[in-house]
Amino acid sequence: MQEVGPRDGLQMESAFVPTADKIALIDALSDAGLAKIEATAFVSPQAIPALRDAEVVLREIRRVPGVVYTCLVPNLRGAERAIESRADELNLVMSASETHNIANLRMTREQSFAALSGVVALAQGARVPVNVSLSCAFGCPMEGEVPADTVLGWAARFVALGVRGITLCDTTGMAFPPQVAARVSVFRSRFAGTELTLHFHDTRGMALANTLAAIDAGADRFDASIGGLGGCPYAPGASGNACTEDTVHALQCMGFDTGCDLPALIAAAARLPALVGHDVPGQLVKAGPRDALHAPPPDFAQWRERALARA
Repeated sequence: MQEVGPRDGLQMESAFVPTADKIALIDALSDAGLAKIEATAFVSPQAIPALRDAEVVLREIRRVPGVVYTCLVPNLRGAERAIESRADELNLVMSASETHNIANLRMTREQSFAALSGVVALAQGARVPVNVSLSCAFGCPMEGEVPADTVLGWAARFVALGVRGITLCDTTGMAFPPQVAARVSVFRSRFAGTELTLHFHDTRGMALANTLAAIDAGADRFDASIGGLGGCPYAPGASGNACTEDTVHALQCMGFDTGCDLPALIAAAARLPALVGHDVPGQLVKAGPRDALHAPPPDFAQWRERALARA
């Protein structure tokens, strides 16, 4: 399980979460057994003011051995800042959809690839691993279907550059299980030595179903966001990413070892409404895990006696 809430979730918030609170949240997540945490993004403070404290956050978090602290970087300057701040990994983003890439990044896909190729070279020179996230890997809200060959073709070009991993992103929750299974199966067979991550949104309530389909097809790394924070400007009003604690709870119920401390995740998620100023989509904080039992109603003994008297 890989956590993206501190970046993908908080960047969508209108209220600025204080730097000390961001650090405390990441520290709590570090203790919860997550394999990777996307701590922040080295982007323009004017573009995303919610993450204007990226350097301080990355330098002052308490790093737990074995946890990879990754950061989103959009360009060479962002990569330089992240490397200077000791990022364990750089996460680069472009879209598999031409329309979405231009709308989101103001560049064609070829222009994005050329720019990101330079970032990969810089990172390799600094011996910092790179992951590439391909947005709209399961569909584009403006173009519709994005062919598998298109998605895998862009993945192949980045794999040829020597990146460590590829993330297939369901940016607006358009993925469905058979499609996910087919795409993961082909990716696994074609790029066996490349780390594969799936990044699902729960826009249409399909995130868990898609996660299970991906697992059946051989995937074993998944992004999720604490409390279900996040969203996308191209899916107005939609819920955000797959919820970390809800996903961990479901997978543990099915016998999967996520390596995560569920009570620690629930405790971290419980902090969020106070930090962001509103309720969050995650359900486990509200309902508790399935084995969290409740006391009978106050008049239970009275009704029990009456029932037994009639027996």
